[in-house]
Amino acid sequence: MRHAIIIGNTDGIGLALTRRLLSDGWAVTGLSRRAAGLEHDRYVHVAADVTAAGYPAELERACAGAGRVELCVYAAGVGDLLDLDDLAAQTRAIEVNLLGVARTVEVVVPRMLAAGGGHLVGLSSLADSLISPEAPGYAASKAGMSSFLIALGAALRPRGVAVSTVRFGFVDTKMAKGAVRPMMITVDRAVDVLIRCLRTRPAVVSYPRRMTLLTAALRPVSRIQARLRKR
Repeated sequence: MRHAIIIGNTDGIGLALTRRLLSDGWAVTGLSRRAAGLEHDRYVHVAADVTAAGYPAELERACAGAGRVELCVYAAGVGDLLDLDDLAAQTRAIEVNLLGVARTVEVVVPRMLAAGGGHLVGLSSLADSLISPEAPGYAASKAGMSSFLIALGAALRPRGVAVSTVRFGFVDTKMAKGAVRPMMITVDRAVDVLIRCLRTRPAVVSYPRRMTLLTAALRPVSRIQARLRKR
């Protein structure tokens, strides 16, 4: 039986993907700070915070209990708009979105290498290419996450381990903040994209395509705007 570890599956994409994999016959171990509200004979939940000192040990125990882990999906993520009275929220975005995935890699990748294969998927964002004064911690953490996973994937693919970086635009979850959310997709559509990713194992997925093109066009504009704000 195929076994997946999904990190950050209390709600949103992580929870929907957990349900889809269970319906497709996978066994799933979920790790998140709160319970996912799932009851299934092929589901095990572990309460864990990716920013806690004990997270790697919790993940190690979860992997050991699962046996061989064919798939690990890092779906944990936070992203608050900038509040100059609460800069700790920006730090937390970097801790969860970037350092959390790095700590996950430390535990999961050696196991996949020892097993001779596996697939690591990280949920990044099309915001990884933007300079965002509105959410600097989120944009910076996703830029670091994408860069890290894409480079890691290049190193691991010859060893039989695939790494996919999935860059979504706006998805209809609590993470979709802001007054304007162009081309927002449903959670179910995002899961469809992920299921296709599990079959084809691409290095990078950017979706939706029109939003990808729009983000690319906005990249130089965001850099100019950031420089002008300094004056």
